[in-house]
Amino acid sequence: MAQDRRLEQRVVETLEGYYALGNEVIDLGSVRFIRNRAYPNIHDANHGVAVRVETAGEIEAVLEYAEEIYAGYRDRLFRCSPDTPAAFGARVVVEDYALSTEVQLLLEGELCASPRPVGIRCAETDGDWDAIYRLLRLDHEEDARRFGDGPMAEEVTRRMLAIYRAKCPPLRFWIAHEDGVDCGFFSSWPGENGVGKVEDLFTREEFRGRGIATGLIARAVTDARERGAGPVVIGARTNDWPKRFYHRLGFRPILLQHQFHKQLPET
Repeated sequence: MAQDRRLEQRVVETLEGYYALGNEVIDLGSVRFIRNRAYPNIHDANHGVAVRVETAGEIEAVLEYAEEIYAGYRDRLFRCSPDTPAAFGARVVVEDYALSTEVQLLLEGELCASPRPVGIRCAETDGDWDAIYRLLRLDHEEDARRFGDGPMAEEVTRRMLAIYRAKCPPLRFWIAHEDGVDCGFFSSWPGENGVGKVEDLFTREEFRGRGIATGLIARAVTDARERGAGPVVIGARTNDWPKRFYHRLGFRPILLQHQFHKQLPET
């Protein structure tokens, strides 16, 4: 039991470390803030993590810190792990923060698949990043249709791409190429504590069902492990189908990560 608990803690450390890559980190002990002043509207680069407060006074102090650190921003976001005291989540919900949840799944052994050969290269050139931009844009357009979030501005896609590039080279992106088309991408990071992370899987709709996603996962997991990882974590929305796909491949559900988000009115 203690060993499993420590593994969960290492997974949380890896998740928090991933979002810190390429961004400013403000560690106040009771909470850690990730910030990137160049891209204030990108949630992945601007949020609070590692919240360790539970009394009313401590929680109010964290919320006040957030107002200072994200002054001028419209969004407030906290990512909370199982270690986050329940009182914090309850408090921010009262303040009209919306709750969403991701399931984190962990691969400790080999993939339960034998992927067929797929052309995959590591993103290195500006041309490679242009290809990732086009795929990322398709991903964002599809999400808007599926989840009803409304169209995402192209400038937001470009800013997210810039955030990705700022995380490299510790983070590596992989591009799948088939039938003369760049048709999918994924990323890998070995972590800093022996637990790696793979993230941002996307395959063009017309190329799905060919084993390309499985090939990308296999390549990314191999890279993370070649650079020092053992177990490798991947996340999925709780209301989306990839969680079942990852589970079939051998990733076991290990924890839920809660996100509390609030958007302030325009002034």
